[in-house]
Amino acid sequence: MCSQLYLGCSGWNYGTAPEKGGWLNVFYPDNKTRKLRYYSQFFNAVEMDATFYKRFYEHMHEGLFLGMANTTPSDFKISVKVPEIITHEKRLDISRNVVSDLNEFLKKISPLKSKGKLGSIIIQLPPSFTIKESNILEKFLNALRNQSDLKNHDNIAIEFRHNSWNTEGVFELLHHFSIASVLTDSPAQENLGFLSNESNLTSNKLAVVRFHGRNTTRDHYWYDYLYSEKELIPWVSKINRIKENTDMIFVFFNNHFGGKAIINSLQFKELINNQPLPENEKKVLEKAKKYLSNSL
Repeated sequence: MCSQLYLGCSGWNYGTAPEKGGWLNVFYPDNKTRKLRYYSQFFNAVEMDATFYKRFYEHMHEGLFLGMANTTPSDFKISVKVPEIITHEKRLDISRNVVSDLNEFLKKISPLKSKGKLGSIIIQLPPSFTIKESNILEKFLNALRNQSDLKNHDNIAIEFRHNSWNTEGVFELLHHFSIASVLTDSPAQENLGFLSNESNLTSNKLAVVRFHGRNTTRDHYWYDYLYSEKELIPWVSKINRIKENTDMIFVFFNNHFGGKAIINSLQFKELINNQPLPENEKKVLEKAKKYLSNSL
């Protein structure tokens, strides 16, 4: 199978200094840089997290997504997270009008689809959402296929955040609905190791991998973490195995604090392609590594 691999970071609009978590000087040359346009010179995908947060999402409109589509290269993909009002506030409960909420979301992001820029649609469940609510999940998935505008989409992925979902029946359920189960790398203490098992693929159309980081200090600050190449290498083998069974793969680094995702994304690109980075990407990588090493 000839898979398409899309690689990038979770988010891009980090304009503050690295000590505050941003990418200024680590990646972006100055605070006047048009961030998405610049970012898309080095990566072929990005995950848009802002759609998840109510304080940002409620101000978004179709024009925003049209502008994003127009400012990026033709082969660039933008994955989006489903709003928290659906996943965390209403907890997928179809009796609380989540299908209407979902269709409103799809209408907002519709320019991405019409312009061929839409990547994966990620439904991230809250950690408190356990297998005890599997009936709610199943009703929601039925509604997706029967009532919402997602019934013709094959780019939907669900990310579990509780280890109770580690059952064969859950993966069979997702496979039945052609929904991808998001694979993740996160701290071992979270007991989510089953989500790093590439055998738990549930769709041959789509795979999504998210690197959250492994930090357990600073009040559970997962994403302030820089992976070593030694930690990334096992994932190269996993991704290569996934490529044998999946049409499209998205790999996102969510360890965004201080630009660490930039370093790891470029390192992973070099590892997965098994060849040196182009000169412009190599310069960006070396600059970021040097900047962070000097600031540690």
